[in-house]
Amino acid sequence: MASTFSGLNTALTSLYAQRRGLDVTGQNIANASTEGYTRQRVVMQAQNANLVPGVYATTTAVGNGVTVTSVERLRNAALDQRGYTEHASSAYHNARAGAYSLIEDVFAEPSDTALQGRLADMWEGWNAVAANPSDLSAKSALLEEATTVASTLNDAATSLNNQYKSARTGLDTYVDDVNKAAEAVAKLNNQIVIAEQAGLAANELQDQRAQQILKLSELIGASVTETPNGGINVFVGSAPLVSGFTTRQIEIESGSATRLEDLASAEVNLRWKDTRAPVGAGGAVGASMELLARGGTLDTMTQRLDAVAKKLADSVNAIYKNAYAIDGTPGDSFFVRNDNGLPADVTAARIRVAVTDPVKLAISSGDPTGAPTADHPAGAPKVLNGNRADEIAELADSRVGADAEYKSLIGELGVAAQSAIRRRDVQNAVTDQVDAARDAEAGVNLDEEMTNLLTYQRGYEAASRVLTTIDSMLDQLINRTGLVGR
Repeated sequence: MASTFSGLNTALTSLYAQRRGLDVTGQNIANASTEGYTRQRVVMQAQNANLVPGVYATTTAVGNGVTVTSVERLRNAALDQRGYTEHASSAYHNARAGAYSLIEDVFAEPSDTALQGRLADMWEGWNAVAANPSDLSAKSALLEEATTVASTLNDAATSLNNQYKSARTGLDTYVDDVNKAAEAVAKLNNQIVIAEQAGLAANELQDQRAQQILKLSELIGASVTETPNGGINVFVGSAPLVSGFTTRQIEIESGSATRLEDLASAEVNLRWKDTRAPVGAGGAVGASMELLARGGTLDTMTQRLDAVAKKLADSVNAIYKNAYAIDGTPGDSFFVRNDNGLPADVTAARIRVAVTDPVKLAISSGDPTGAPTADHPAGAPKVLNGNRADEIAELADSRVGADAEYKSLIGELGVAAQSAIRRRDVQNAVTDQVDAARDAEAGVNLDEEMTNLLTYQRGYEAASRVLTTIDSMLDQLINRTGLVGR
């Protein structure tokens, strides 16, 4: 038979349970806008009055009330894993698309002020000189236009190198962030395992850990596995980054290239600090490695731009060396290297116009002064024409010249950039869908929380009413029973 006072305990346990429900609901509402917060739910269970009943024992007790068995963190592990994977892919494609956009900004095509327009102006300048071989103003304009072409090549090469240095500095920052996030995950692993072994809830700590893991997935493409004690191991590729409470660090190999010029002798290598083995990075770090690698995006673009500069110098110089200036000066090299003047070593970063005096500009197929030569000891015939200038102007239509090479570069860059942008957009759409599915399950819905709030409030009021009723009954039993006849 149930105790007279058992109802007090039943009502009291309900008060405790409903108040816990109110507390958890309030926590959800307070963190509705907190990034990475996972909504929580109180799990209640009825208490049995006969936990260990005897074989022949009977009782009329209906139970001992209610108890809160746990506060669940409403997280779907499968969606979390999918989210880590998709965020890593999004970070990778976003970084690639961003890099291609910056490279396109360097060339700024199509534009009247970009290299294609500058080349067209220079070829027109050669045409103008060919039409008026004795006009010094046309020659001055040509030299200015050719200098502008060389400067545009210099500027493009410098911009690509600056982009490389910026990406290289960003890679250093990424490496530091990865190491710090890994340490944070290991520390949170320790706190969560200790809390759960002590029977304490660690939901908020798990949310913090999930945020750090998401950061790692975006940075370097990390994947995770859970351990039975509540910890999480983090992997980069197939190598462990975090194992329980311990971490491994990654580093950039000492002496790695910091400029495009260094790539020939010092490639950028990302490795594990303990084993010196290469890191199979994904995410933003993986995209940076592709950008910075020998034969990578920036290196390839620079080599292609160097090919444009070399074809320009070689094709123009081959004709220019067989020309004469108006004062009889024979042509040598029109485009030369900035530092040592070797035409064979011309690059986009090291190209300039060797001629500064319009009088010395060689454009004629013969010597306008008729100076004596071995074939003409008494003086060669005087020839003043723009034949060589006309030949150089025709290089604009060459299928193997600098213009054709540059158009090929820009065309391939445009296709690659467009492909990178489309892949980014598709991947971001997939990631958004996964995030939406995860938020639908783990995110806080204020309407639902308000319903829960009213439910727990009514439950608390009802339990209070039960407690008041039992108190009134006990008052009647204790203080008023047996008063008849007194």
